[in-house]
Amino acid sequence: MQNHQHRAGVTRRELIQAGYSGLLGVGLTSVLGRRAQAAPASHTEAGRSPKSIIIVFLTGACSHHDTFDMKPDAPAEIRGEFRPIATTVPGYSICEHLPLLAARAGKYAVIRTLSHEDNNHLMSTHHVLTGQKQPGGFFDKVASRDDWPCYSSALSFLRRRDDGLPSGVNLPTFLREGPLTWPGQHAGFLGQSYDPWQITGDPNKPDFRVDALTLVQGMDVHHLGQRKLLLEELNRKQEQFAEVAQSLRLQKDQQLALNLLTSSRLGQAFELHRESDGVRDAYGRTTQGQSLLAARRLVEAGVPIVQVNMGRVQNWDHHGGIFPTLKQRMLPALDQCVSALLDDLESRGMLQETLVMMLGEFGRTPKINKDAGRDHWGPCFFGLFAGAGVQGGQVIGRSDVTGSYPATRGFSPDDVGATVYHLLGLPAEVEVEDRLGRRVLLNRGDVIESLFNGTSV
Repeated sequence: MQNHQHRAGVTRRELIQAGYSGLLGVGLTSVLGRRAQAAPASHTEAGRSPKSIIIVFLTGACSHHDTFDMKPDAPAEIRGEFRPIATTVPGYSICEHLPLLAARAGKYAVIRTLSHEDNNHLMSTHHVLTGQKQPGGFFDKVASRDDWPCYSSALSFLRRRDDGLPSGVNLPTFLREGPLTWPGQHAGFLGQSYDPWQITGDPNKPDFRVDALTLVQGMDVHHLGQRKLLLEELNRKQEQFAEVAQSLRLQKDQQLALNLLTSSRLGQAFELHRESDGVRDAYGRTTQGQSLLAARRLVEAGVPIVQVNMGRVQNWDHHGGIFPTLKQRMLPALDQCVSALLDDLESRGMLQETLVMMLGEFGRTPKINKDAGRDHWGPCFFGLFAGAGVQGGQVIGRSDVTGSYPATRGFSPDDVGATVYHLLGLPAEVEVEDRLGRRVLLNRGDVIESLFNGTSV
């Protein structure tokens, strides 16, 4: 089994090693691997404009009972310590420690009946972030190149781009703990060429920077452009004696490498100091808040999918002391930054073109355990969806009286995946090849139409 080796674009050392040889098709081409090789033709559903996606991932799994699916009439060992407060949606209440999101309930829809059969972090994360069960999954099965691709990797494979922008960026953490690397973060069997960019670092720190977008000291974009002119002249000479196919492939790889390094849009997206203090303060001067601000800037720059992990791996995995942890540290920061993201996207006219999707890999057990925490629970959990045509102010689905199982139709991670691909303009019947050369359907779920037609179930 081949574990995923994290790589965030092109590092400073790799760029130094590339030097002039990189611009002649040796260094940077080998660094980028097969990223620029031809992929299948673009698949876009007729008459539909693809949307962007911001995934707010609550790694470790946030408790639905204590946030968006409260059970105030249940026994104390189920309802917990928090009180519900009214939202702007009549008859719907959420946790008292989410007042900003309560005031914005008209901007989003909540599904209370997401459901699957796993209670394991790794397999469940793969399921939620790819829309497919992990092949050969077993307890704590780490990331493998036999895994299904994450959403941005599938998009990169099916709709190749050569403008220097990645199809996906993940930040600010990489989901790994000791020897365990969480699946669902990369391209799986599609290969490393289609992995999203993984950015690690704290955007809230003054010295935050992305080395992959930093040129060698003493080299600026102007000088790189001069070298590009030299390269183009050499390519013209090369065409006289090189085989046409090889020449074309080489030029595309070279062009992609140059675009990667000279894309001012991408570099500026990470320059959060360009934002006003008011905007930065609205998101909160926290890692999570500034990461969501970076996500908005990346989408604005043209990156179609950005995943923001809300904390380190298993950050929401509260087997003990869940209530003081949520009250004091977790929920206020989440409330602030997600509310700010919705407001910011709306004020910039971006919300109708951008899906904001907030969920974890499963829910938490209905009954509070002996350590005043809640354990893993796959049969019922929540997801928050906003933008991209989602009709806000909806509460879709109803769990049973203890929040244990869906009382109405349940929606699987496969359905979440189908919905994501639908918004990206990728038809459900798309087939891809796995590592054994077998043709497989990218997704087998159903689009969650209730999100868009207002018919709550």
